[in-house]
Formats: sequence, structure tokens, C-alpha cells
Amino acid sequence: MKLPSALIAGVLALCGCAHTAPTVPKVAEVDIPRFMGDWYVIAHIPSFPEREAYNAIESYSLREDGRIQTLFRYRRGSFDAPVRTMEPVGTVRAGTGNAVWGMQFVWPIQAEYVISHLDPDYTLTIVARSKRDYAWIMARTPTISDAAYADAVQRLRDMGYRIDELRKVPQRWPETASGSAP
Repeated sequence: MKLPSALIAGVLALCGCAHTAPTVPKVAEVDIPRFMGDWYVIAHIPSFPEREAYNAIESYSLREDGRIQTLFRYRRGSFDAPVRTMEPVGTVRAGTGNAVWGMQFVWPIQAEYVISHLDPDYTLTIVARSKRDYAWIMARTPTISDAAYADAVQRLRDMGYRIDELRKVPQRWPETASGSAP
């Protein structure tokens, strides 16, 4: 079966875009084992599935093949909604200090995922994208101080994000609806 050249060119263009240098800042170095674990989504400029997320948590675990298994769990529309999940796989890009990943939801496309800020104690992070279409402020706890939140928002603003698109993710723990906490 011969594939149309336009289809081949389109797939190659998408794959090629995934490996260009990011235009948002990245941290110098990420200690991958230390970064693993649960991160509560404090606020985001959401992708379509996340736009009504409640109790959103991104969990990372290192796979034997060196890639990063991700479990994104959330409730859509309310604290009482059923738990939904997505399970993309991250691939750390060589030469980036472990701060740039390709996040694969559908083969062969890997979405850019840039760790743009990471507190020295690994308690707060900002993940951004060069397209400035999505962003995530995440923490190891379901809430952060107003000052930490304001600082994270200013960092996104300084990167060129439209802050009016930022949505605080409602978090309420412990969960009382069906489904379990992380």
C-alpha cells in the first residue's frame, strides 16, 4: 500500500516539530527520580479534556525503559463526578537537562512539555509549551499560598501567556465521592 506523499509529509512535519528547541524557558536540570510522584494541578490553561477538571492530579513514575509513565486523574465538572484518567508516556529529550519531554497521547505524535520552573525543594513546578496554548501550575500539596500562586502567575505572564485564560482547579481533599485519592 502506497501512502500519499502529503500524508507522509504531514506526519514528518508533526514529528519534526516535537523536537525543536522550546521558546519558553526551561530549568537547567531536573532530577528525574525526585520529580516522580504526585503533583496536584493548582491552575492551568487547560487542554479540551481538562477544561472542567476538579481534583486534578498528575502522577509520574519512571519506567524500566527510561520513559515516564503518566497518570492524569480528575473529575469532570464537579467533585462528585466519576474519576477520569489519561495515561500519556513521556520521553525525556537528550541534552535538555531532563527539562524537556515529549508527551505521547497518540502514536507517533509527542507534544512538547517543558519544565519551566521548579522550586529547589521540588514542591512547586510550572510546565509550559512554546505555543503558549497550555500551561500547568502544579504542587505537591492541593493548595499553595497566595504569594506562591501570584509568583507562578507572574512567571507565566513573563513567558508571554495570556493570564486571563488561566483557570484555578478546584481541589477538595479528602475526596468523598466514588474513587480514591492518590
